[in-house]
Amino acid sequence: MNAISLSPVPGSGAAVSAGSVWTPWAAAALARPLLRLTRGSLVLLGLLLALAAFALATQPQLRDGIESRALAWLLERQMSAFGVAVDPQAIDRVTVSDPQALPDEQERVANWLSRKYRVAKEPMSALVAEAFVVGKQLDLDPKLILAVMAMESRFNPFAASPVGAQGLMQVMTRVHSAKLEDFGGNMAVFDPLTNLRVGAMILRDTIRRSGSVEGGLRLYVGAVSTDGRDYIDRVLSERDRLHLVAAGQRVGFNAQQRQTLARAPGPADAPSATVGAAPAPGLEADAAAVSTPERPLVAAPELEAKAPATLDLGPPRQSGTAPYPGDSLPAA
Repeated sequence: MNAISLSPVPGSGAAVSAGSVWTPWAAAALARPLLRLTRGSLVLLGLLLALAAFALATQPQLRDGIESRALAWLLERQMSAFGVAVDPQAIDRVTVSDPQALPDEQERVANWLSRKYRVAKEPMSALVAEAFVVGKQLDLDPKLILAVMAMESRFNPFAASPVGAQGLMQVMTRVHSAKLEDFGGNMAVFDPLTNLRVGAMILRDTIRRSGSVEGGLRLYVGAVSTDGRDYIDRVLSERDRLHLVAAGQRVGFNAQQRQTLARAPGPADAPSATVGAAPAPGLEADAAAVSTPERPLVAAPELEAKAPATLDLGPPRQSGTAPYPGDSLPAA
């Protein structure tokens, strides 16, 4: 048998003996080392991947560092593509709710307030839903919370007054910093839900202190030089409209506005050293009637003080209906 003779440079034109034939056995002989090398490389790569997975599983800090670097790299690429920084977590900071996911009563209130104050339905739905949750927790009428919010800021979460009241319910941060501390500090006043919660707690406290809803609103607005009647009328009128809307009635934006006559300030209206202004005459008797150790004063509709008989309560309500279930019509 002739020995296999190969040209040192294939295709070079060098003479090849007649017995030089490129056989499959020769190709297999050359491929075996390459296969062994490939197999060894794959085994080594698998071991490296297994070690890396073990390290990531047992070292959370290493895993977090790799994820942070990878995310930063992706954000840099996106920023170079869009020209501005992107934030995939931005959706988590949005205060919104699906209006159709609300109960019918809350959905009607959210839609009405959205149209009246020109606020998008989604954030308004979140505020309405939160008002109902907080109202139940504090035993406070949620429509009253929303009415105060409407009069104070018109649902602007960044509203500010010259005297330092801020946010949806115009919370005085320098006065109520202790309450805001539980939410992370004074800057939390600009978070809509935090402002709503803190404002509702303040409203609940003022109502308990004064003994009536009207007295509580007077303390809440800080009326000193006046009796706060205009503010009280606007808040209670809005609350009454919201009760009608929640019940499914068609209500105009300014329908059923209370128009009581303002009283001249008297000795009973002198500022108090502890609360800022004393309740108007006619409120103390109602407070004494309902304030007992067994039943503390709360902002429930049935505990609202009756208006003094000398005040003009405005035109009668339409169709002789009560402003909301459980409330009685004012005396003519």
